[in-house]
Amino acid sequence: MSEQEQGEREQPTVAQLIQEVAARFEAAGLTYGHGTDNALDEAAWLVFAVLELTHDNARAAYAMTVPAAAAKRVGELADRRIAERIPMAYLLNQAWFAGLEFYVDERVLVPRSPIAELIAARFAPWLAENSVSAAADLGTGSGCIAIALALAFPRATVDAIDISPDALEVAQRNIDRYELGDRVRAVESDFFAALSNRQYDLVVSNPPYVDQHDMDARSSEFCHEPELGLAAGKDGLDCVKVILSEAANYLNDGGILVCEVGNSAAALENQYPGVAFVWLEFEHGGSGVFLLRKEDLEGF
Repeated sequence: MSEQEQGEREQPTVAQLIQEVAARFEAAGLTYGHGTDNALDEAAWLVFAVLELTHDNARAAYAMTVPAAAAKRVGELADRRIAERIPMAYLLNQAWFAGLEFYVDERVLVPRSPIAELIAARFAPWLAENSVSAAADLGTGSGCIAIALALAFPRATVDAIDISPDALEVAQRNIDRYELGDRVRAVESDFFAALSNRQYDLVVSNPPYVDQHDMDARSSEFCHEPELGLAAGKDGLDCVKVILSEAANYLNDGGILVCEVGNSAAALENQYPGVAFVWLEFEHGGSGVFLLRKEDLEGF
């Protein structure tokens, strides 16, 4: 057998390489939660991304032989994933939200909010289909929520708001990618502080809501994310309190606030026992997202 034939025989298929990488990830005891929740899906993401494959014809893709250079690149990235505990999204500069691909790096959180499901449903039944002409995404990070909102409501303008100039650079890159610069505006602001008299039909926020206990208990993977996008004081409510106190001033009549507070939901209810938070349910997993109408917010 020639050296060329031997080399070709040793080259794995996509399916084989995925299994090999998954076994390494499993043995390394990685923590997931930045786009996948298990070793096999994480490995598949890596291999498909390096080979620039899609799932349009998965059977054919899994049977492909992996070129040596690509297999080497997969191995190098797998090494870093294991040794440095860097989330795969940062290694690949790739994340997904609401079925859309986004550029991400360590200046922003990796998108993973269940709010994507609400956007797909256009917030029915709480909003009429054509009632959104202006929306805001507070704490936009990568811009994923703002961009998904603009695509879901093609007649709306959307403010993608963040206090971090670094995050807004990432958001602008994604806004440009989807050619939405005419309708999505990146705004540097500490929540509502720099918005003057702007009024919205819909305000959506996935703000920092991690309490001090959970910040201290973070795994290595989550320590790669910017603390500015996570930490919200001892009880995880520092940011949501600001949003609740000011949102009514920026909502049109009939407008709604949708806000994610994750594991801090119980603390929020304890803080405001008289508020009838509407806790939203999700078909595809997720919790800790509430909805309030403008009139519900006017007492804060």
